[in-house]
Amino acid sequence: MAGKGRGSGGGRQRGSAGSGAVVGQVDGGTAELAPDRERARAWTLLIDGAPQSHVDLADPGYLDFAYQRRIGHLIDLVAPARQPLNVVHLGGGAFTLARYTAAARPRSTQQVVEIDAALVAFVREHLPLDPQARVRVRAVDARAGLAKVPDGWADLVIADVFSGARTPAHLTSAEFLDDVRRALAPGGWYVANLADGPPLAHLKGQIATAASRFGHLALAADPVVWRAKRFGNAVLVAADRELPVAEFTRRVASDPHPGRVEHGRALADFAGGAAPVADASAVASPEPPPSVFR
Repeated sequence: MAGKGRGSGGGRQRGSAGSGAVVGQVDGGTAELAPDRERARAWTLLIDGAPQSHVDLADPGYLDFAYQRRIGHLIDLVAPARQPLNVVHLGGGAFTLARYTAAARPRSTQQVVEIDAALVAFVREHLPLDPQARVRVRAVDARAGLAKVPDGWADLVIADVFSGARTPAHLTSAEFLDDVRRALAPGGWYVANLADGPPLAHLKGQIATAASRFGHLALAADPVVWRAKRFGNAVLVAADRELPVAEFTRRVASDPHPGRVEHGRALADFAGGAAPVADASAVASPEPPPSVFR
């Protein structure tokens, strides 16, 4: 979910919802690829009218949605420039971040886990991946797919999973993060796209859950989200090594839609004593208000 963006697709083309749009039925609803009027080979993926992903086939290094741009900064910062990575993407959408990684870090090896097999087929047909990119796509549940990742394989695990516009409960728990840690190489990072609105109880619980499993955290969000004034996205990064918070903060503040980054004591204070989430008590993230997608 993004307000502008997040994703998961296949399906049969069945006509146009707008000028040049491509529409198909996928497991998650009606998928639409709407052409970007400002970029000749760019498309926005929508599911049931909610924006999920943006892809520019001519420039996969271009990230339009604010939360994806923030994750792009972390892909840039996790290792020296151009160094190949092993990356797991939980949630596929239009493969925007896998395309970005392949362009920014050639020879990276990537696994995309996307439960909606019809969406995968739809995206592959209309927005094909570069055949030279080393991207494997598995059409299974995110947690089941993560369980298949070898121990210590991933330099980066990126979670951007939504069913409709909500993150499924089983992807919000400490037990889920235990499996993330198992899959991460020493020094690897976990990155998550989180969505919440006032009073931010879900977001605070996710911070507490990550803090129970990782030694270093940082969170980027729009100022209005930090102040609990509006529903929106926040990007969490967690690791067992010190994070490049100063550079991440600079990049996020310089974005077209500037955000704010918090870490350390300030982030712990923001979480306000929230308790870590366990499988037994986990619930899906909140449903966004209809105004988010207008």
